[in-house]
This record gives sequence, C-alpha cells and structure tokens, in this order.
Amino acid sequence: MLSLLGGIFLGWSLGANDAANAFGPAVTSRMLKFWYAAVVAAVFVLLGALAEGQAPIETLKSITSLSLKQAIVSSVAAAATVTLMTLLGFPVSTSQAVVGAILGIGFMNRQLDVSAMSKVIICWFGTPIGGMLIAVVLLKALGRLYNRLNTDLFQSDILLRVLLIAAGSYAAYALGANNVANVTAVFVGAGQLNIFWAKLVGGLSIAFGIITFSRPVMETVGKKLVRLDPFSALIVVLAEAITVHAYTLVGVPVSTSQALIGAVLGVGLVKGINTVSTKTMAGILLAWFLTPTIACFISISLYFVINLRYVPSG
Repeated sequence: MLSLLGGIFLGWSLGANDAANAFGPAVTSRMLKFWYAAVVAAVFVLLGALAEGQAPIETLKSITSLSLKQAIVSSVAAAATVTLMTLLGFPVSTSQAVVGAILGIGFMNRQLDVSAMSKVIICWFGTPIGGMLIAVVLLKALGRLYNRLNTDLFQSDILLRVLLIAAGSYAAYALGANNVANVTAVFVGAGQLNIFWAKLVGGLSIAFGIITFSRPVMETVGKKLVRLDPFSALIVVLAEAITVHAYTLVGVPVSTSQALIGAVLGVGLVKGINTVSTKTMAGILLAWFLTPTIACFISISLYFVINLRYVPSG
C-alpha cells in the first residue's frame, strides 16, 4: 500500500483542483451549496472511474513498461510538477505532468510506444479546440431552445439550477472516467494493480480530494467565470464535459482545465466578449510546454538518483 502513496497524493490533488471545472460556476453564483456540489461530484467521479476508466488506463500503461520502483518515481515526479506549477501560478494539466514523467522513464529505459505517444500529444492540442467548437454549437442550438421557453425569472432560476447540477454531475463523471488513468495507470503497468483496483483506488483518491480540499479552488474558478451569465456558464461546463468524455472513449487522458478554457473561448467568440485575457492565454500556452518538460526532467533526475551506487575506494 505504501508504494501507492505517490499516486494517491496525485489523485487527491487532482480532485482538489479539477472538481472546480464541474461545479465552480454553480457554487460561486450561489445556485448550489458547496457541500452538496462536493458530494455529488465525488459520487460521479467514482462512478465515471469505475464505469469507463479502463481505456485511458490502457493507453497510458502502453507508452512504456515500468517496474514498481519506476512507477513510484513517475508518480512522485508528476505530483512534484503539479505542486511546483501551482506554486508558480501556472494553470497545470495533471495529464501532461503524468505523461511527461512516464516519458522520462521511457527515455531511460529506451522503450517508448511512439504510436501511443503520438495519439496522446495530438489529443492534447485537440482538447481546447474541441471544447471551443462544442461550446459554439451548444450555445447557438440550446440558446434558441431556451429563448423559446418564455420562462419567467423564477422558472428560469429553477431550470438553470437543475441544468447546472446535471451538467456538473456529467462533468464530474467525465473527469473520473478520463483522469483516473493519471493516478494509477503506471501501477497497472508495473503489475501492482489490476484494472478494477486501479479504477477504484484512483477514483476514491480523486473523490477524497474533492471532499477535503476543493472548496478554495472551486470558489476561485467560479469567480474567474463570474463574467459569464448562468446560461453561458452552463454551456461552458457542458461543453467541457462532452469534450473530456469524447477523449475518454478514444482512450486518452486530457486536461479538463484546457477543455474548459476552450469552451470559455467558444462562448466569447459567439458573444463577442473578452472572456479570457491575453495574459491568461499566454500562461496557459506556456504551461502546456513547461508541464510535460519539467515532469520529464524531474522523472529522469529521480530515476538517476535512485540508481546511484556507492562503490568503496580501494
């Protein structure tokens, strides 16, 4: 069990950060109380991990073969990268940190599945684009439908509240299904866990992060999105969920934050409003390149250190 602590810590930090992408707007707008959102998110994250977490796990573990020691190194390297980037104020992708760490071990082992790696990298670039395109389509299609309802203010409030709960639950489900691979795939590759236990341990660690420490991040993300009206916030969360779920079916773990930013940009394109600043976008782009690079470097460094051998003189 001790060997899994690096992965469990990574899962906890993932849950603490990424639950905000599902329920941040609803909590900050006071349409939903935090504890209700946290419990619902935790339940649906676990359901998503158990129901559809296998395909992304299979993809990550196929990139390179790891021993248990190497799996621990890659988990610690990914967790350290996420922590470092968060302290520096960069938006971080746990998926990119994990893949970067696995790449580092793969370089040292001289064993990489290039086709699996190419699939993952292509999906990294496709995530924000997918979120943006889906948001544009949803905003136009659902906007017409919503305008035809002719609801009063009270009815509109109830409807949006229900829809935000539904969209947030779906987003949490997609988060668990897609990102559980980041937490435990390396331990499946190392033979430490089978697929079922990987999904269960990973799902529970993400859910625990949501319950114990997601409130500050959830409120912060929600405030960043406060310029969006409730209907636009609904579109953003729904577009993010659909994007992440689509990549789950493809079998590639991606960043929910990047899908969310893409969706916000999509809403901004349609409404002609500046939803994301140039500075924010620059930070996101920089983080896309820095996160896997730093994780790879830390992974190689740790691998080198633990394999040092003392040879006595004489």
